[in-house]
Amino acid sequence: MTSLVSSLRYLLADVIGDDDAAPPFLPDGLPDSAALIVSEGINLLTHYQGPSYAQLYVDRLQRFIGTQHVTGRLLCEIARLMAMRMSYEDSIRIAQLKLAELDAAGVPSADDIRKLRLDELIEALPAAAANPVLDVVARLGWTHKSLSIRFSTASRWGRSRLKLEASLRRWRLFSVRYAMERVWVERWLHMIARSLVKQPKAAFAIVETATLVQGCGDPYRQGLADWHAIIDGLAKPTFDGKLPLTDLAGAIAQARAAAMPDPRQVALKRTIAQIRARAFGASVDAAK
Repeated sequence: MTSLVSSLRYLLADVIGDDDAAPPFLPDGLPDSAALIVSEGINLLTHYQGPSYAQLYVDRLQRFIGTQHVTGRLLCEIARLMAMRMSYEDSIRIAQLKLAELDAAGVPSADDIRKLRLDELIEALPAAAANPVLDVVARLGWTHKSLSIRFSTASRWGRSRLKLEASLRRWRLFSVRYAMERVWVERWLHMIARSLVKQPKAAFAIVETATLVQGCGDPYRQGLADWHAIIDGLAKPTFDGKLPLTDLAGAIAQARAAAMPDPRQVALKRTIAQIRARAFGASVDAAK
């Protein structure tokens, strides 16, 4: 509940507008070894959404500073990957990056053609507008339909369109996609915190699972599905005491090696089932 209230506060600040506000300070107690990475994360998220959004990043990171078993290396990786996931790739972000390229080079860059899913484009809208359209798309069976979108700075029309799209940044935090990303980030952080208590040696492996979820379109959806399969099949039941898995880090590495670009997740599900079966078998043998 606290995280939801905090997110709402940052959302309102970004909608009202605080572009002239200063970026947040580095979190208290931050090790010197992590200062550069966290500073880069703050700058990235300030540009991506605004100072209030960068403050949310700092507040989320603060919970791990000074926590038992959190080394400088682990904190750096949490900071790096959280910044990456909080700056998730949507059409608004692609427009921002294309305009930044134009500003830096002074000349139009090569066109950027991205294959985005129809539902992905709709999810960039606020829930009130997106949900009815998503229902229609689902009924028509178009959920997985992809569209090739051209992001271009070569023409005046192309630049105007990119500026319009980038200006939607102010409303991004009302979108269906942001709501999904907020839930994902909070769950990822929760799993890291549980690992630090239940299986500290697996914490780095849990942190690294964020690299499964990146990009846009079908690869993004596949990575997200694989992440949930690994967390729900191995990490959560281990932390809940329902799966007697003593080497969670090794199990996660094995499962990740089995993850393929397969919507049915045949190899991944089979590997997770085998890991679980071995864990229960070893537990029975130990009890004899």
